[in-house]
Amino acid sequence: MDHDDVVPTPDTTQGTGSGTGSGTAPGTPSGAGAPGGPYGELLDRLAAGLPPGALLTDPDVTVAYGRDMASFCAAGTPAVVVLPRTVEQVRHVMRTATALRVPVVPQGARTGLSGAANAADGWIVLSLTKMDRILEISPVDRIAVVEPGVVNAALARAVGAHGLTYPPDPSSWESCTIGGNIGTASGGLCCVKYGVTAEYVLGLDVVLADGRLLTTGRRTAKGVAGYDLTRLFVGSEGTLGIVVKAVLALRPKPPERLVLAAEFPSAAAACEAVCAIMASGHTPSLLELMDRTTIRAVNALGNMGLPETTEALLLAAFDTPDPAAGLAAVGELCAAAGATEIVPADTAAESELLLQARRSALPALESLKPATMIDDVCVPRSRLGAMMDGTAAIAEKYGLTIGVCAHAGDGNTHPVVCFDHHDPDEARRARESFDAIMALGLELGGTITGEHGVGVLKKEWLARELGPVGVELQRGIKRTFDPLGILNPGKLF
Repeated sequence: MDHDDVVPTPDTTQGTGSGTGSGTAPGTPSGAGAPGGPYGELLDRLAAGLPPGALLTDPDVTVAYGRDMASFCAAGTPAVVVLPRTVEQVRHVMRTATALRVPVVPQGARTGLSGAANAADGWIVLSLTKMDRILEISPVDRIAVVEPGVVNAALARAVGAHGLTYPPDPSSWESCTIGGNIGTASGGLCCVKYGVTAEYVLGLDVVLADGRLLTTGRRTAKGVAGYDLTRLFVGSEGTLGIVVKAVLALRPKPPERLVLAAEFPSAAAACEAVCAIMASGHTPSLLELMDRTTIRAVNALGNMGLPETTEALLLAAFDTPDPAAGLAAVGELCAAAGATEIVPADTAAESELLLQARRSALPALESLKPATMIDDVCVPRSRLGAMMDGTAAIAEKYGLTIGVCAHAGDGNTHPVVCFDHHDPDEARRARESFDAIMALGLELGGTITGEHGVGVLKKEWLARELGPVGVELQRGIKRTFDPLGILNPGKLF
């Protein structure tokens, strides 16, 4: 749950995107949704190993657990939502699901943007939000041990009290959970310096499809024993097992960052500056880009006072002992690339004001139309300019408003397609433009997702990116861990 950016308003468009559909899934009890019969057996078996209040069965309630925040992804009403609090309760659910051949979709806060947390009619939803304890923080070992329902921001505050930081910082950090971050291998604004979730997951406890408990990885600073199963689970979107505990690496808390804002007459000039900054050896803690459409939307939403003539806004930050020196060097590179205005912050408070524009980008774009589709295409930094120009051409071709905000230091773009899902023709063009953007990313040597995951939304494109041999091997891995195919079926492949 992305995801990495501010969560959009959910859209209930079913669209024509591939997915599991909302009909009864293979293996679902035929009497799901009706009292007695196989459905009654499912509830009876689940209830036998769970405390009161752990099962939700009212369709008016369970329907709310049917989907995440992605558009164009089919979803249904689960037969039951389970809210476990212990590992043994999760194991009980998976043993029951295996015995009755009922599909299970694990969920966190449902802030994802790819449909990875979507359920179908008659499935079990396993919501892990009640498993929200921080079990250990070790300043010496620089690790935290947490349950999957811990909210990212809560962990950041807890480790901050020890002078430490957990760097992965999706913009939905105030609501997204660590388990969801692990499931989708989420990123954030600071990835350019600190990397993504996968780089901070040292070990996991995972409940497998048949209820067995697997421990992977380590607590040590180093370790190369056996295959790296830990990294295999990161980004697996709940298709291989249920994460019930994670050992996370921490870092010393850095100094407060200072931010610079640079305005450019074109997206190409801003991307040239990005390439110059990275080629020069600088390591900013943040390097973000917004195009003209996004800037105007931000102005309209929050009266930010950004010049309407600005075609691209680049934000750079440093959290080094002397951040002003880094900003000065970056300012010179921006000027050489054609920046028309360069505004460095002198204080952390000024820096926060500059970052408000970036944080407002997605809510601002959402305000333009009733629905949005947020793409997540990552390209080599050297091709970022071509990606920005190509996306602008796609917007013109399809007659749509498409704003782009990007983690420019990573080459990770987020084109946001704004459309009216009540207009069938506009919804069709939105989906086609979304696909065209992914095709452009692959043509430029990139990937269809840098941090939001595949889920239902991009499964057809995953096959194109991996190729037939890659798909065959990954499906084989899936069968090894989940031979009955009950763990989040229909996702990824």
